[in-house]
Amino acid sequence: MTPQRRVCAVAAIGDSLTDARSGGGKFLETLRQRCPESRFDNYGKGGDMVNQMRRRFLRDVLGSHGVGDKPALTHVIVFGGVNDLYSDKTAFRTVPKIQADLSTMYAEARQRGARVVAMTVAPWGGFTRYYTEARGETTRQLNEWIRGRKEAGEVDQVVDAFALLSCGKAERLCPEYTPPFMDGLHFGTKGHEVLGQALYEAAFSECR
Repeated sequence: MTPQRRVCAVAAIGDSLTDARSGGGKFLETLRQRCPESRFDNYGKGGDMVNQMRRRFLRDVLGSHGVGDKPALTHVIVFGGVNDLYSDKTAFRTVPKIQADLSTMYAEARQRGARVVAMTVAPWGGFTRYYTEARGETTRQLNEWIRGRKEAGEVDQVVDAFALLSCGKAERLCPEYTPPFMDGLHFGTKGHEVLGQALYEAAFSECR
């Protein structure tokens, strides 16, 4: 039997790749088009590391005071980590610290009854101002851990942004996804459409 579709209330938290003010978050537009009766709120903030996301997570996304402070959410999308990975020497961000902050957000969302969709760090090897081989290795370590969160029972779905947006040299964005930014980190409309479709298929096909 085909499962009954429902109206969903979704929140996405992230950095500039999610923040609409910096051209991010367009993957939510794909979801809005596919699920026009549902709600998709964007809590992306450019420049955020995941510890900064964690500190504002209850207030911005879930509501600090419980029921009634924020609308009950059916899903939470968590998409962050790249700012931490290149702040290893300035902010002393390590993979275990990033994992701990992500795990806290995953757990807090699930405690409120929301299904959690975790996204891996997108390819950023073309961001040559900050990318190094050592940071490439920590990116791989973090993404391997995120990919394992569904099997570990911490999240409900994982969407692998790294795999979806890379081609050729695996640590770099596909060339067709980079315009108009061309900085090797941010991706344009085509990349967001790919992510939006993957999110829809993985977690939101039940939403109307």
